[in-house]
Amino acid sequence: MAGGGGFLDLERHFAFYGAYHSNPVNVFIHALFVWPIFLTALLLLHLAAPFPRAAAVFTAVYGAFYVSLDRRSGALAALLCLLCWAASSALAARLGFSVGWKVVLIAQLFCWTMQFIGHGVFEKRAPALIDNLVQALMMAPYFVLLEILHKFAAYEPYPGFHANVQKLIDAKRKEWADKKAKKMS
Repeated sequence: MAGGGGFLDLERHFAFYGAYHSNPVNVFIHALFVWPIFLTALLLLHLAAPFPRAAAVFTAVYGAFYVSLDRRSGALAALLCLLCWAASSALAARLGFSVGWKVVLIAQLFCWTMQFIGHGVFEKRAPALIDNLVQALMMAPYFVLLEILHKFAAYEPYPGFHANVQKLIDAKRKEWADKKAKKMS
């Protein structure tokens, strides 16, 4: 069954993000570094949250969003979010603020630097967050998981999903290339 449309349109979300991630090296870089960004963002919330349980709320919002997009892969993504929350909670308790924020800073800088290298060197395109920060940050962990599930388990949320998304990605990439060509002429 196709996506829910609008905010819950999985094909649209996946195509938006996928249009910025077609180079296999860039995709691999994202597979390695997106979830550590998520985990260390949770660690930061455990250490310096603006309100109690902010990390839990953050985790619940991401998990619920992923489940609403696709029950099966979304449940797995929600479980990964929960595991990141538990790991970040344990790290926060063990490291404390004085060491924990340094771990967050180093990990975030390294992981984001790798993301930008992936886009600049291999993708040769600005990251998705330049065009839609919220969607890129919300979709990145789930996108990476769906890519891995598709590659290693041929997973599709429903039959024809990846074929439909690839058409949308191709159209978005053509539109981007046409705009780039117009600017050059």
